[in-house]
Parts: sequence; structure tokens; C-alpha cells
Amino acid sequence: MAAVTPDPPPPAVTTPTDQVRDRDATGRPTNARMRDALGRPLPRGVPGYLGEPQEPLTGPQDALDRAQAFLDGGRAFAAHEVLEAAWKAAPAAERQLWQGLAQLAVGHTHLQRGNGTGALRLLRRGAGRLAAVEVPAPHGIAVRELLATARQAEKLLEAGVPTERITARLCWLLRG
Repeated sequence: MAAVTPDPPPPAVTTPTDQVRDRDATGRPTNARMRDALGRPLPRGVPGYLGEPQEPLTGPQDALDRAQAFLDGGRAFAAHEVLEAAWKAAPAAERQLWQGLAQLAVGHTHLQRGNGTGALRLLRRGAGRLAAVEVPAPHGIAVRELLATARQAEKLLEAGVPTERITARLCWLLRG
């Protein structure tokens, strides 16, 4: 009977020494790469921005002001990041509202990136969360108007209107 030799061990997986892996204090991966205006990670060393909010939010009104400024400036992904930070800091009773707002903003981000399928999913998800919010909503948030804007975008997407034509028609006003 021939002796069986074990298979050699697989080669060690190594990371090139010039590649820095972004990790937090617990070793979990993070993404500290610069981003473009639509929130896509850029190659290392390429100028961009690190994400929002750069400064801690001082409260809901600050979050709404910053998010609206980003939306007005065509930076829906940055608005999403601000709204997501507000959602995570919000009291339990308001989390659905803030999560819905963040999802609408990332839905608009998908529109800006030309991803109609992703836009439709996130706009529906965000609108579904906002539809469950009692009106008048906290902080003067214009839930009815936001729902109307989301529904308008959904109808245009379902009709096959190109995403770049849809983004030009939308006006996201967070407060009435």
C-alpha cells in the first residue's frame, strides 16, 4: 500500500505592504477612502471628500439644514450620510422617519448614478417608511410633499423615463 502524502498547505494570503487596510479599533473594516460627488469610493490618493457629516450634528434642525443644502447642491449621497447619522442618533419614536428620509436620499443617489433599479427600490422603501409617519411630522418635515416627490419619481421610472431626465425634474424639500 502506497503512503499517502498530505496535500501541501494553501499559500498564505498576503496583502501588499503598500496597501493599507482600513480597520477600526476592533479590527472591523471601514472605508476611509475619498469619495466622488456621487459617493463612489475613489482610488487611493485621488482627491475627493471623506464623507459627511464632517462635524458632529447639533440636532435635527442642523441635520435637516445640512441635508437640504446637499440636496440643493446635487449631492444626494452626502445628504444621505447626514440623514443616516441623524437616524442613528434619533430617539426610537423618530427612527422610522429619519430612516425613510435617508432611503429617499440614497434612492436619489441611485438616480444620479443612472441606476434606475436601485433608485426604484430605495424610493419605495423610503416612501413606505414615511407613509407610516403621523402628520404633522416632527421638526416640520414635509412628509406629504416628500411622498409625492418619491411617487412622481417611481412613476417616471416605471414608465421608462431615463434617470438623468428624472433627476432634473425632482425637487426634494425636507421642510414645508
